[in-house]
Amino acid sequence: MRRFGLPKYCLLRENREFDAVYRQGTRLYCHDFGLVFLANGRDYSRIGISVSRKLKGAVVRNRIKRICKESFRLSRDIYPRHADIVITVRPDFSLNSPSHIDQAVVRLLAATSV
Repeated sequence: MRRFGLPKYCLLRENREFDAVYRQGTRLYCHDFGLVFLANGRDYSRIGISVSRKLKGAVVRNRIKRICKESFRLSRDIYPRHADIVITVRPDFSLNSPSHIDQAVVRLLAATSV
């Protein structure tokens, strides 16, 4: 059976990977989340999600992570290409579906013309 999930090589998993993106990346913010991205020299983009612990409940934080990953899996063309991308989620973040994330990312990237 073929798996349709997001492959592990498309995820940022180590602290040093996140640190490199935070240290050298381009930052874009809106009122409830932000994008930080850095060119990675690979043929594909990778994503990492950082959710504040001020969002109470691991269930809520993990749901947000799952929805962000699903957005990336289904709509990679709207995200910066050949980059390591970190989505930073603030405590007032609320969403219902991956399409909500897609719309917010498109608005954020269009507003800054990246």
